[in-house]
Amino acid sequence: MTAVELPQGASGEPQKWPLSVRAYHALGEMGLIPEKTELLYGEVYCKMPKSPLHTLLLMRLLQWLQSVVPIGTHIRSEQPIVCGDSEPEPDLCVIKGSIDDYASEHPRTAEMVIEICVTSHDFDRLKLPAYANAGVKEVWLILAPEQQIELHHEPRSGQFSSRSVHGPWGQLASQIIPQFKVDLGKLFKK
Repeated sequence: MTAVELPQGASGEPQKWPLSVRAYHALGEMGLIPEKTELLYGEVYCKMPKSPLHTLLLMRLLQWLQSVVPIGTHIRSEQPIVCGDSEPEPDLCVIKGSIDDYASEHPRTAEMVIEICVTSHDFDRLKLPAYANAGVKEVWLILAPEQQIELHHEPRSGQFSSRSVHGPWGQLASQIIPQFKVDLGKLFKK
């Protein structure tokens, strides 16, 4: 019996076969991919469980965002958006249009994305190029242990050209939704 050889990449490692968003959906519908996953750059990642702190921050931000979301947009919480070969599920995002506009497909961009990072800093930063490529206008990374917000905006060529860090005190207003203002002291209050 002869051994089966895997196709080799340029570095001698086995080649990876990328998974498209369409294939990811099909495999998920057949029950071959666990539910708590995200597709990033053609690879499937398991999602981390949510801590009480993650949930508290999510609920505070959702409540504040719901009170100011502009007409003609809606909020999605932990739901997919298609970003090329990725389908992340941001903790919160503001999407143009009504919820009925997405009956047959997920949105392909967002006005604003919020990711809450309690222990997932590196993983959430891994998503930034996907969001930039999809034209997401603004991304907030809520850095819970540091009590800071890392703001990314101005997507260009697969990256955000502007990055700033705010906190642990003060107020931050969205550049995309100016009426959305967050008092960092209230956000991180335990």
